[in-house]
Amino acid sequence: MLKLESNWLDLRTLDELALQKTFIHKLNACTKLYTTLIFVVIVTSFSKYEVTGLIPLFFYPVALISLGNLPIHYLCKRLLMIAPFIIVIGLFNPLFDHVPVTAVGSLMVTGGWLSFVGITLKLMLTITAALLLVATTGINSICTALSKLGAPKPIVIQILFMYRYIHVLLEEFLTTLQAYHQRSFQNNGVHYKAWGSLLGQLLLRTMARAQRIYQAMLCRGYDGHIGISTAMVWTTQDKLFLFFWPVFFLFCRFVNIPQALGKLLTGGF
Repeated sequence: MLKLESNWLDLRTLDELALQKTFIHKLNACTKLYTTLIFVVIVTSFSKYEVTGLIPLFFYPVALISLGNLPIHYLCKRLLMIAPFIIVIGLFNPLFDHVPVTAVGSLMVTGGWLSFVGITLKLMLTITAALLLVATTGINSICTALSKLGAPKPIVIQILFMYRYIHVLLEEFLTTLQAYHQRSFQNNGVHYKAWGSLLGQLLLRTMARAQRIYQAMLCRGYDGHIGISTAMVWTTQDKLFLFFWPVFFLFCRFVNIPQALGKLLTGGF
């Protein structure tokens, strides 16, 4: 119960972080969305055996966390929650790919282990970039940017509603759980026989709440369309941000910086 409440409050934390007034938060939402999309494309374009080339790309999330005044422990906590899924995705690669690719000293490294590490790094980078986009922009501004970029309006509205009403669903679930615990006289979780009726009650409460929300929207003039403002101002900071980061990403994509530095240092000595 406390864990669920904590996770729900964590979701609210993203919205609160997006209200800050730092340099990153003041940038145009389209600028941050463009940059994030380019970043994701560049990260996923690396081959499965390229690991060292991904490392310099961590500079992007580190810079955004620093400039955006974002709590790193909160983002690490989010990543740790997703970590089991990341590990499961690449877990079988070392079992099926035994082809030797490189060696570290006397230790031979197979392609399976390299691809496992590569998948892990790619997922960490892309998920962190998505979290940073929400934490520095807010879901409303992201939907506005998507609309500005030409995304289909029904999809934009679905994203907006899904994010907004997931809080309503969690609130109903927490209320149902609280009512169960107050009547069960036990504090050892929900009995497995009660889950069926509990979920049924949750479905009925959710449908009733959705109906009330829909009636409230009709009373406010809702006719199936939501007006999403597309008015955004491009500043010099936006242009510089949108120029610098894609150039940096492309440089990291085509130049293996750690390998180049290693050769430079080795040659220097």
